[in-house]
Amino acid sequence: MYDRHAALPATTRATLLDRLDLLAFEPGVVLDLGAGTGHSTRSLKKRYRKSTVIALDVAYRMLLSSAPQLPWWRPFHRVCADAAHLPIRTGSVDLVYSNLMLHWAVDLDAVLREVRRVLSPRGYFTFSTLGPDTLHELRSAWAQLDDAPHVHGFLDLHDLGDALVRCGFSDPVMDVDRYTLTYPHFTALRRELKGLGAQNAHQDRARGFSGRTVLKRLESSYMSAQQADGRLPVSCEVVYGQAWCPGSNSPIRSRRGETVVPLTSLTKRRAP
Repeated sequence: MYDRHAALPATTRATLLDRLDLLAFEPGVVLDLGAGTGHSTRSLKKRYRKSTVIALDVAYRMLLSSAPQLPWWRPFHRVCADAAHLPIRTGSVDLVYSNLMLHWAVDLDAVLREVRRVLSPRGYFTFSTLGPDTLHELRSAWAQLDDAPHVHGFLDLHDLGDALVRCGFSDPVMDVDRYTLTYPHFTALRRELKGLGAQNAHQDRARGFSGRTVLKRLESSYMSAQQADGRLPVSCEVVYGQAWCPGSNSPIRSRRGETVVPLTSLTKRRAP
């Protein structure tokens, strides 16, 4: 069911995997954090054939659904657990990869501390997550109906960078990309969000769509965002990030002959 509505995760997955090409990195243990139905995990195992690759997700049914991605000749491990309480030995993972999971964390710092804990020295963390411009059309539509926080509040890259440093990472580097998905009508749009498991984690959130009358009013409000071709847009701001564990200040040679140097290792050059 999830994979039918996974256009954005597929796009961000491809971007994250492409970025791994920049690093001449052969991790011993790889953790796919928030693995979902296992597409990223399969790609990671294909890329790092000699590595131990772990698919971890809090949703047991998601992990069960990853079975088609689990070939017998190149298996990976599946673990059902909370990202804030990883059942993994300290300092035992070389690469943590996470595609569109962090924004659902109830306690982001707890998750980042756990990622930092399980990473080895020179361990590498790469992720994508949703930024504050995501679903702004839906947020605006709800705002015309009431003042309740119906749409999840996503962190911007500056807050994420601060959180990474606060939780013990060094040299976080982040950038933003924006995508617009379009739908033929409001029902299709709502079905897509439900299929992706999009939810509002705000403690004071209104609980779901409240009946046909409210839905009709919300649909009418959302129509103000309708495009010239009649389709309804959904904006997604995606924050891509990477960070290293302390002790990883030496340059890392890339497969393309480039050298990745942490910003903290650079010094200003005085003009003569």
